[in-house]
Amino acid sequence: MIAILDYGMGNLRSVQKAFESLGADARIVSAPAEADGAARLVLPGVGAFRDAAERLRASGLDEALLRAVRAGKPVLGICLGMQLMFARSEENGRYEGLGLFPGTITRLPAPGLKIPHMGWNTIATRVCPLWEAGEEKCVYFVHSYCAAEISEDWTAAVCAYGTPFSAAVCRDNVMATQFHPEKSGAEGLEMLRRFTRL
Repeated sequence: MIAILDYGMGNLRSVQKAFESLGADARIVSAPAEADGAARLVLPGVGAFRDAAERLRASGLDEALLRAVRAGKPVLGICLGMQLMFARSEENGRYEGLGLFPGTITRLPAPGLKIPHMGWNTIATRVCPLWEAGEEKCVYFVHSYCAAEISEDWTAAVCAYGTPFSAAVCRDNVMATQFHPEKSGAEGLEMLRRFTRL
């Protein structure tokens, strides 16, 4: 079973429907015990980092997710879910994240371009179980903040919007995308299919 974590801030049903279209057993869960029983976890998210981090911790789902990571279960973050996996964010202040990836989420450095970055854009992929390295894929973004640092250790895809940023990250059993695979057509569904097979 795939547990889609419901902490009050996410496009949960669209993520669930995408997995169900692939024949996967994907359930929206709000109790840590339900998350503990899942084989894979998904952390979606839409909105502001501070509110999301507070709600995630208040729900106890943060600890459930960290237990899954330690147990080696596949974990996927989507959009704000990816940002929450970083050490901290500077969105409207300075707030602590889950610390699964180092670094700070900052405002998207795209001088002269419209913020939020919304719509289709191309990513250049690196090593990650969700795709083959070296491919270019067109995916759907909606965000104003990002992981501006690009690391050889954990950046799994790069996108350029004004300047390059980490469009996806991956380390061991933890992976995350700044874009929305569930809104990215056949390319995105293939990423989710690969996740279900890990």
